[in-house]
Amino acid sequence: MGVLTPAHVIGATLTLLLFIGLGIYSGKKVKNDEDFDTGGKSANALLVAGSTTGTLVGGSSTIGTAQLAFTNGLSAWWFTLGSALGCLILACFFTKALRDSECTTIQQIIREEYGQTAGVVTSVLTSVGIILNIVAQILSSNALLTTIFGLGSTESAIISIIIMVCYVAFGGVKGAGLLGVVKLCFLYIAVIVGGIGALKMGEGLGNFYRILPHEQYFNLFSRGFGIDAGAGLSVLLGVLSTQSYIQAVLSGKNSRESIKGALLSAILIPPIGILCTFIGMYMRINFQSMDAAQAFPQFVIKYMPPFFSGIVLATLLIAVVGTGAGMALGFGTIITNDIYKRFFNKNADGKSSLRVSRITIIASLIVSAIFANGNLKSTILTWGFMSMGLRAVVLFIPMCTALFYKGRVKRAYVTVSSFLGIIAMLAGKLINFPFDTLFLGMAISTIVMLIGAM
Repeated sequence: MGVLTPAHVIGATLTLLLFIGLGIYSGKKVKNDEDFDTGGKSANALLVAGSTTGTLVGGSSTIGTAQLAFTNGLSAWWFTLGSALGCLILACFFTKALRDSECTTIQQIIREEYGQTAGVVTSVLTSVGIILNIVAQILSSNALLTTIFGLGSTESAIISIIIMVCYVAFGGVKGAGLLGVVKLCFLYIAVIVGGIGALKMGEGLGNFYRILPHEQYFNLFSRGFGIDAGAGLSVLLGVLSTQSYIQAVLSGKNSRESIKGALLSAILIPPIGILCTFIGMYMRINFQSMDAAQAFPQFVIKYMPPFFSGIVLATLLIAVVGTGAGMALGFGTIITNDIYKRFFNKNADGKSSLRVSRITIIASLIVSAIFANGNLKSTILTWGFMSMGLRAVVLFIPMCTALFYKGRVKRAYVTVSSFLGIIAMLAGKLINFPFDTLFLGMAISTIVMLIGAM
């Protein structure tokens, strides 16, 4: 456990109070479910980028990346590389079509084209993937809070949930966008100082190369091409199949601002991943017996000035809970629009829908925390990659055909495609396929949809 001074505590406390205050402030501007889900479609490019990166750049991109870099080196970069490529494709090919659909959720897009059954099935299956991503953030939070305060997993989870609620349950997309911009500024300063500091103290990347095993630490495919390429593809497709990122581009005041926001996200994300990778590699050289999950937090405590260190630690915590909160926001939007309004209260007004969204968000966070506490020893990025892959297998192909191939695929095949795709992906994991089972799941899903088109 790191040793905290009063300066650490002051820096961390002031930073947390700033973010909590901004979250509550943004909540005062939310009057109904439209403000909450899409921010009234009034966001500029910076706020769109803030909502996107605020959810994408979290525990997996920072603490999880440093953890995998500690054990495998450059292959840890795939999460942020895949994220950036996903944002680039979202901007170039999907944003205008998504906005023109005039739907709030991906499931609504699928339901409009393929009927109610397909919409409900994809809503339920996608919810599993969202919960798994929240689990990854809670595991990151546990690693961080254990390093700083020596807290147990239950206490860490409770603190994480409270901050997540303040982050998004008050302000929705508006809150996520505003907090995402501030968080990104803080996080960029932190990883630039940390990454450059790691290279400087480690006497440059050349010295890293000399000390660490080359094939393992300087190979983007050190875990095998099938595994690492599959991990990158999981994230890429996951970005295109995740409600939180779709909500971000829908919140723009026009297609131009939304596209610019997604492109800005694609530019800003990769540097964070590579700098966190350098930190993980530096800690591997100097502290080989350390718990890999604590590489980044321990680096911050050991090598940064106390007051600044406190700010960075609080920013990391906000990065972790911001992603979890963004996932919970997407979950709440799906349940409210695709389940509650469709089956329980078809005439729900804006205020009642807003209340259901907030209750659903809190419930999803509690369930995720309980699940995370039963999987404390697992790798953070494992959950991040699996979550992205599950969402992609369920949604990506049906969403593409609903947007770009209207009226060509029979309805029944869409539900079968999602079911068989996710079953194939999970079955592949059980029998230890030598490559990422996303490939298997996507292949089955695509084949079923092609049959439906024929």
